[in-house]
Amino acid sequence: MNILETHHIVKQYAQHRALDDVSLSVPKGSIFGLLGPNGAGKTSLIRIINQITAPDSGEVILDGERLKPDHIKRIGYLPEERGLYKKMKVGEQLLYLAQLKGLTEKQAMEKLKIWFVKFDIKTWWSKQVEDLSKGMQQKIQFVATVLHEPDLIILDEPFSGFDPINANLIKDEILELRDSGKTVIFSTHRMESVEELCDHIALINRSHKVLDGPKRAIKEQFKTHTYHVEYQGSLEDLPAAFDVLTTRTTDDGFLRTDIKIPPDASVNDLVRQLLDRVAIRSFGENIPSMNDIFIKTVGEASE
Repeated sequence: MNILETHHIVKQYAQHRALDDVSLSVPKGSIFGLLGPNGAGKTSLIRIINQITAPDSGEVILDGERLKPDHIKRIGYLPEERGLYKKMKVGEQLLYLAQLKGLTEKQAMEKLKIWFVKFDIKTWWSKQVEDLSKGMQQKIQFVATVLHEPDLIILDEPFSGFDPINANLIKDEILELRDSGKTVIFSTHRMESVEELCDHIALINRSHKVLDGPKRAIKEQFKTHTYHVEYQGSLEDLPAAFDVLTTRTTDDGFLRTDIKIPPDASVNDLVRQLLDRVAIRSFGENIPSMNDIFIKTVGEASE
């Protein structure tokens, strides 16, 4: 079941079409990666989902209902351009933002106590936001985003400004939110984070959706049927049907070769050929990374 669907969204700004017939389905309880180069249309789509702007045509469906103003209480949004009030104290600001999302002051206080302990920020309550580092401000804004326990959480570059320790803290929270039944739309340029976190992805390029689906299925789609082997010996007499692509020497003196198998062969056929010829240290399939897929898809569209 999908918590969010966009149907044929079009958005035009003067002479620039930001989104052109973009349809997406975001499964409930998933981490959904919204990817694309700068200017592709991701932020325009996020703004429409958050009702900051409206589409020129098309519709957004949230949990089976056409998007309406009171749905904003079911959504948490962490924008890339953070928006905390610099002169306001941390505690006062979080209470204020929580009440805007429909919590009573008492409810907000109870939830904030839990988050301040979890993030080890108990001493920050009376500090002004401007006195906090960028990473500390990021933590506060993340708390503000999820405090009202929204069903759909939209995170735009959530790791910007975090050191590795705090980035891991936020990753763990994102996974915990997903495991508790929440849905996370995760917009980022960091493909390593997509590899770690996302279940589904959609890639927008030049205002169009160019790729969409479960991450595993997309990786399967981009497989090259190549394998790598590290070994000692020689593969010079390997049958010509097995295409030797590259060979290099590793730091500890083994050879590493990439081999493409023919369409009518299996991986077992390759392994049998290797066992007859060399002493194998390691063997595996070359699985395309999300970074490889991103570059290939965006690059092909630019040609």
